[in-house]
Amino acid sequence: MKMVGAMVAAARIAKNLTQKQLGELVRLDAETIASIEQGRRALMPNVAELMDFHLGLPGLLTVAALEMPERDASPPWSEEYMELEKEAIALDWYEAMVVPGVLQTENYMRALFRCRVPAFLPEEIEALIVRRLSRVQMLHQQHPPSFSFVISETVLRDRIGGDAIWVEQVRHLLACMEIPHVTMQILPLGQTYHPALSGSFTMLETPEHVHRGYFEGQRGSKLVTDPDDVSILAQRYAMLRTQALNPHETRGLLDRMLGEL
Repeated sequence: MKMVGAMVAAARIAKNLTQKQLGELVRLDAETIASIEQGRRALMPNVAELMDFHLGLPGLLTVAALEMPERDASPPWSEEYMELEKEAIALDWYEAMVVPGVLQTENYMRALFRCRVPAFLPEEIEALIVRRLSRVQMLHQQHPPSFSFVISETVLRDRIGGDAIWVEQVRHLLACMEIPHVTMQILPLGQTYHPALSGSFTMLETPEHVHRGYFEGQRGSKLVTDPDDVSILAQRYAMLRTQALNPHETRGLLDRMLGEL
């Protein structure tokens, strides 16, 4: 991604355009253009086509975007969020499908990666696990961010990897609840109203007190930077917290789940 970003920067400078001006031509903000040029955000093919047109290139950026390796250590579109996450002072995380990445056990990670279609190669799975385990260290660093999690009960009703891995994962969640800067709540089944039916999302606060949102789909993701859009995610998260079990009730539910085996 850094090489492609350098190509974008060189072509832009050759045309005497600022990042803001190029962004206006391809319908992106200057911050996103900067992220692409720095190799922190992947250049999507549709954007590459627009850049080729406005920069007078014979399809070079389009070819580069299409030929970018698909299987990076993490999806290319998530790199910008990962960089922000490393420096965040607060993280709010709603998860509807799987246990949040920083709360996963190694065995649960492996089971998740084995669900992938098309399948990862064994060595790819191990590389992905190493990458994710490095994120887990955020929980234990010297000056950790403040974590708030709302996890759908659906996540815990699925037993990805089998009973043994599931039990280990639930016990790990209970252990994580003892960490002072971690708040965890389960959103129980049977809701009659749901403010986040569009899926999982996270929000973070940077050391400069800038707020960002992030969500992923099947084949892409979006880093949310517009204040109005971030505000909408914050409102949704606040509503989810009011519907979720409080931490004491969440601990009780996890204990009962373990007792059902």
